[in-house]
Amino acid sequence: MDCVCGSYMRFGYSREAVVLDAEDALAAMGPCQLLTSVILCMCCHALSSTAWSVNNFLMTGPKAYLMYANSVQVGAQSGIQECKHQFSWDRWNCPESALQLATQNGLRGATRETSFVHAISAAGVMYTLTKNCSMGDFENCGCDETKVGQMGGKGWIWGGCSDKVEFGEKISKQFVDALENGHDSRAAVNLHNNEAGRLAIKATMMRACKCHGVSGSCSIQTCWMQLPDFRDIGNYLKVKHDQAQKLEMDRRRMRSGNSADNRGAIADAFSSIARTELIYLEESPDYCAKNKSMGLQGTEGRECLQGGRNLSQWERRSCRRLCHECGLKVEERRIEIVSSCNCKFYWCCTVKCEKCTQVVTKYYCARRDKVRRPQNNTRRSGKKHHARRS
Repeated sequence: MDCVCGSYMRFGYSREAVVLDAEDALAAMGPCQLLTSVILCMCCHALSSTAWSVNNFLMTGPKAYLMYANSVQVGAQSGIQECKHQFSWDRWNCPESALQLATQNGLRGATRETSFVHAISAAGVMYTLTKNCSMGDFENCGCDETKVGQMGGKGWIWGGCSDKVEFGEKISKQFVDALENGHDSRAAVNLHNNEAGRLAIKATMMRACKCHGVSGSCSIQTCWMQLPDFRDIGNYLKVKHDQAQKLEMDRRRMRSGNSADNRGAIADAFSSIARTELIYLEESPDYCAKNKSMGLQGTEGRECLQGGRNLSQWERRSCRRLCHECGLKVEERRIEIVSSCNCKFYWCCTVKCEKCTQVVTKYYCARRDKVRRPQNNTRRSGKKHHARRS
């Protein structure tokens, strides 16, 4: 609240007017405060000493950021939900501890998984802002009409309502990148992965067309660029995660204590890496084992899939990956599920359903039973037993 109010008042708003707007904006953030609340406060703090001109931005100062706050929240949530979907059958399954892109005590480890969190979060914010802009949810923001009327290729011209990705990219960058105020290699890696997430949206944009002509002859088409389903962006970034590159730094130059050497070492390390690729600094920890200090729950108790239909190869191997390879066994459990069934509509206007019970089989990772060695009760005696003579 203070970071919002303080920034408002620097631009001439009264505190009474600010408190209402700030409280409404912060109250609307919902449960995903681990990411969005930090982003909003960091942005307000970063802009408290910088006024934006009307020519460069839609409004002056942080008032504009509160206008986009809800879209940022929704975008961040969609990014995290996509993260959970993409890693639902992996040992690391995007736990709650992964949602904290930054804390007051500094950033978490820059692992391969962290790179995906940064990329999908930045992409989610940009995606939602772009979508809302095209729908006219923001003032002075709508379709991208810069190419309308121009020839795009043989038999088609630009038209329709192209999604304005440049707008979403610009505002997303102002929000998400504001979390990184350091100048070390870790901040550079996070900013790089943020950018890779935004570039993933541009890489997956689709061209949609509409035919024109006599009797549906489609003699000419008007086409526009539109956002894909966010799932496609998640799939794209999951591949980038699997192909992520480890950033090798010149440790001798980094340890010299010279800021110029540090910057030079970072620049040299980034010189051979494309902007679209995800990068990381540290190897991933053992996600099989529980580690409270790192917020890792391990794979014990996780559900896996076995013997179902229409499963992908990755899903079919989930029990082996989550259980067997982590030293656990697969435990079969029969669970009773009660759901509504045989629903009927009665005029007017009610729906009545019966309660149906179904027993389903699910599989979970569990500890292996310790095999107890059989105890030998016969004591060996040191005395020799001689056979009796008859």
